[in-house]
Amino acid sequence: MKTAVFVEPGKVEAQELPKPTVKNSTDAVLKIVRACVCGSDLWWYRGINDRQKKTPVGHEAIGIVETVGSDVTNVQPGDFVIAPFTHGCGHCAACLAGFDGDCENARTDDEIVGYQGEYLRFKNADWALVKVPGQPSDYSDAQLNDLLTLADVMATGYHAAATAEVKDGDTVVVMGDGAVGLCGVIAAKLRGAKRIIAMSRHADRQALATEFGATDIVAERGDDAVKRVMDLTDGAGADAVLECVGTAQSVETAVKVARAGAVVGRVGVPQKAEMNTNDLFWKNIGLRGGIASVTTYDRAVLLDAVLKGEIHPGKVFTKRFDLDHVADAYDAMDKREAIKSLLVISE
Repeated sequence: MKTAVFVEPGKVEAQELPKPTVKNSTDAVLKIVRACVCGSDLWWYRGINDRQKKTPVGHEAIGIVETVGSDVTNVQPGDFVIAPFTHGCGHCAACLAGFDGDCENARTDDEIVGYQGEYLRFKNADWALVKVPGQPSDYSDAQLNDLLTLADVMATGYHAAATAEVKDGDTVVVMGDGAVGLCGVIAAKLRGAKRIIAMSRHADRQALATEFGATDIVAERGDDAVKRVMDLTDGAGADAVLECVGTAQSVETAVKVARAGAVVGRVGVPQKAEMNTNDLFWKNIGLRGGIASVTTYDRAVLLDAVLKGEIHPGKVFTKRFDLDHVADAYDAMDKREAIKSLLVISE
């Protein structure tokens, strides 16, 4: 099968690898319909984070179940499914608490699987896969893109809003104008936020944030950004802050724009181990977040919202490619020519 492989920093290419088969009784093999490139993929693509060379890549896809292991009963061959990057078992303490991103049994073996390919061996398929009604042919191009975001980016944006405890009438600040931040805007609106302040310096992303529900745009950074948010909120700060970047400056700004007693929902992948928590203490600010609970949120609210046409997160895909041009897909995101790159694998 053809799949995207990490060769070295700055180089991803499509290669022929053996088609996966069911290895464990909890596996399923999927024929991938669509996949995409994630902003977190750029960390190893740029050489900032280490990654084993010559390994398949990608962690977001939708597809059709081809074969299943003997312990898989909730999905069957022919089912149309969302393949979350989380592989929750559904029965450990973390999954039962709703945090399948922290599943204690997600790692069933050491094989590195990549979603940016023609086929995928998906682990813990019985609970973790999210079944979509009908078949891909029943949906429009735009709807398929909406469904694809539920494999990661929309669920991650929602995780930021959920852990920040966004509720009706809140004023929310969203740090980050990448796909996760933009989906965070959608999530804040879905949870009833009255005012959504999007931190963005790029015109195309500002426009999409506004379309998704942002009421204010702040282009400044650092202390200037803090001052601008405080001016917009009459000095009070935000009721909730969604931190969707992961840099030290973003986290620091998130804490500074929060009102006393607010919660920061942090989903940006951390880039530094050190963090000064004193500002949290002096303002009674809570810091939550982490790896998104994809299957949990998809089943509870997000799949239904997409199927009803209430949200359209697939608009974050601004360029599309096939597997033969996967290098271009990464390059487009690396150069900020695409908010998120779509990979159309099969019909």
